[in-house]
Amino acid sequence: MKASALSSLLSLKCLYVHQHHTHTRTSKTFFSNSLLFSTIKFRNRNSQIRSIMAASFNSEQARAPPAIPMPTPPVTKFKIGLCQLSVTPDKDRNIAHARAAIQDAAAKGARLVLLPEIWNSPYSNDSFPVYAEDIDAGGDASPSIAMLSELSRLLNITIVGGSIPERSGGRLYNTCCVFGTDGKLKAKHRKIHLFDIDIPGKITFIESKTLTAGETPTIVDTEVGRIGIGICYDIRFPELAMIYAARGAHLLCYPGAFNMTTGPLHWELLQRARATDNQLYVATCSPARDTGSSYVAWGHSTLVGPFGEVLATTEHEEAIIIAEIDYSILEERRTNLPVTKQRRGDLYQLVDSQRLNSH
Repeated sequence: MKASALSSLLSLKCLYVHQHHTHTRTSKTFFSNSLLFSTIKFRNRNSQIRSIMAASFNSEQARAPPAIPMPTPPVTKFKIGLCQLSVTPDKDRNIAHARAAIQDAAAKGARLVLLPEIWNSPYSNDSFPVYAEDIDAGGDASPSIAMLSELSRLLNITIVGGSIPERSGGRLYNTCCVFGTDGKLKAKHRKIHLFDIDIPGKITFIESKTLTAGETPTIVDTEVGRIGIGICYDIRFPELAMIYAARGAHLLCYPGAFNMTTGPLHWELLQRARATDNQLYVATCSPARDTGSSYVAWGHSTLVGPFGEVLATTEHEEAIIIAEIDYSILEERRTNLPVTKQRRGDLYQLVDSQRLNSH
C-alpha cells in the first residue's frame, strides 16, 4: 500500500509540474504575441502619425515651384580634378599654366576639372579691365576661353573653367564658363553676389567698383551630372544653393578666392554647410597663395561629401587634387536623414523667382 501510495503521489507531482510548465509556456507565448501585436500597432500608429505630420507640414510646398526630383546621373562614379594654380601678372603664362594643369588632371583620370576664380589675372579692381575678355566673341578676343574649349574637346572631359574677367556690352563681369566633352560652351555663370566687404584693419575690397553683378542662377546638365555654379562670395548665400538643390543638382561647384581673414574662419565651414544643408557634393577651387600679391588667397581647395565630410583638400601651395565622387550615396544620405520630406511648408517657403516667372 505504501509503495502504491508513493507511486500515485509521484504521478500527481509529475502531472502538476507538466501542467505548470505548459501553462508557463502558454503564458509566455501569449505575452510575447501580445507584445509583438502591441509593437506592430505602435509602429503602425507611429507611421500614421508621421504621415499625418508630413501632410500637415506640406513639405512639397516648402519650394515654389515644387522641387524637381534629382535626375538619374549619367555616371555613378567619376574622378574630379581641382587645379589650385599660382597666378601671375603674365596672362600668357597663366593660360599656358592652366592648360598644363588640366592636361595633368585628365592624365590622372579626372573626367571633370575645376579651375580657380580669376585664374588668368591678378585679383584686383585695377587688373579686371586690363585682363577682361569678350567671351561671346571668342577666338582671339578670348584666348582663355578658347583654350578651355579646345582642351575639353581634345581630352574628352567636362571643364568648369573657374572664372575670368568678362567684358560684355560695356560692362565687366566675373564669369565662369562650363564646357562639355565636345568643346562647346554649355553654360556661363556671372557672379551674382559681388564681394563688397570692409573689415577695418583686416581687408577692404569693393568688387562693385568695376564689376557688375550677374542676374541668373546657373545650373547645367553635363556628362558627369547636373551641376550648380557659384563663384566665391556666392557660397555665402544658402538660398542660391537651395535653389540649385530644388532644381535637382548633384554637385555644386564654387571657384573661389577667399582671403587670409575670412578663409581660416569660413572657407571650409561654408562648403560643409552648403553640402550638409542640401545633401549634395560641393567642390571648390582656389588660386594658390602668393604673399607678394595685393590680394592674398587662402588656398585650401576642397571636395566635400553630402554628409558634410571633407573628402579631399590641400594646403595653400600649388596642387592638383584628384578625388572620387560617388553619386550612389546621395539617395542613401537622403534616406538616412530625410530632411527634404520634413521641411515645414506650412511655415516657410523658398521661392525660385526665375522658375516661377518662366511658368
